[in-house]
Amino acid sequence: MRVFAIIGIWLASLSTGFIYGQAQFITNPINNGYFADPTIVKDQGTYYIYATIDPWGGKEVGVLATKDFKTWEQKHINWPTKQACTSSTSRNDMVWAPSVVKARNGNYYMYVSVGNEVWVGVSKHPLGPWKNAKADNSPLIPSNYLPGFHMIDAECFIDDDGEAYLYWGSGLNWVNGHCFAVKLGKDMASFVGKPQDVTPPNYFEAPFMYKRNGTYYLMYSEGKAIDATYKVRYSTGKTPFGPWAEGVNSPILSTTADSTTYGPGHHTVFKANGQPYILYHRILPPKKDYVLRQLCIDSLNFDKAGNIKRINPKGVKAFTKNHSTK
Repeated sequence: MRVFAIIGIWLASLSTGFIYGQAQFITNPINNGYFADPTIVKDQGTYYIYATIDPWGGKEVGVLATKDFKTWEQKHINWPTKQACTSSTSRNDMVWAPSVVKARNGNYYMYVSVGNEVWVGVSKHPLGPWKNAKADNSPLIPSNYLPGFHMIDAECFIDDDGEAYLYWGSGLNWVNGHCFAVKLGKDMASFVGKPQDVTPPNYFEAPFMYKRNGTYYLMYSEGKAIDATYKVRYSTGKTPFGPWAEGVNSPILSTTADSTTYGPGHHTVFKANGQPYILYHRILPPKKDYVLRQLCIDSLNFDKAGNIKRINPKGVKAFTKNHSTK
């Protein structure tokens, strides 16, 4: 009987260790919903992810709240909506690709694509109430602002000195993607100077700026957002406007050999406990005439020379204090 008791204790410890290990790891996809094009902010211990609702956007933006990347609550905010963000130049596209940042004035700003136009909203809190940051309720960038390109995928970057920059742009028919950039005014809803074409090598859409040790890393997606060609690349420069040289190891995130990670792209980067993480979507290989995408997370690491290392998609160790086995 004593032998059986010892075996029972040993098996129980193995089971507990397995459960504890699961609790201490964030697996991909990070939740069961279908979302894409994520951005993320943290406020008072809660992470808020804003994303496109699949398939191909909804009448509102998707908002997910979590403290531990295990338990999720979907929220609904008052703005943006397809109805509120429609102008005389709007097209039929739904609510896509938000970028949310906290500015030096303490307000949150959202740059979001609706109707193939970029709109800017402002709020005191991640969950709102939100409103158009422009007094006339017009888009920040109308669809016809730069003919020949999609006015989508706007991403706001706030530099170390508090100055803000906006990056955006995509091509038509999956080709000729261009990236545009401009410095934002103190109101975060106006331009300082004229937008510049800052297109880096092998760019199609979804720009994201990351700064490390004085180097600007312009990250972006290449390929078709509907298949395995979609991937994440990056280029480096010494100013927010470049010029750019494609980075070593680029592309850093691509479809894996077993297609578990399929068409990864349109990402954001955030830090927790000093470690950078890349939050992105991957495609659920389509069986119908539409694409569904899932949110994923991995560590973003650098070598001694400052090059971004290639990512082996597998999820990450828990980095919040809210994980437990209970």
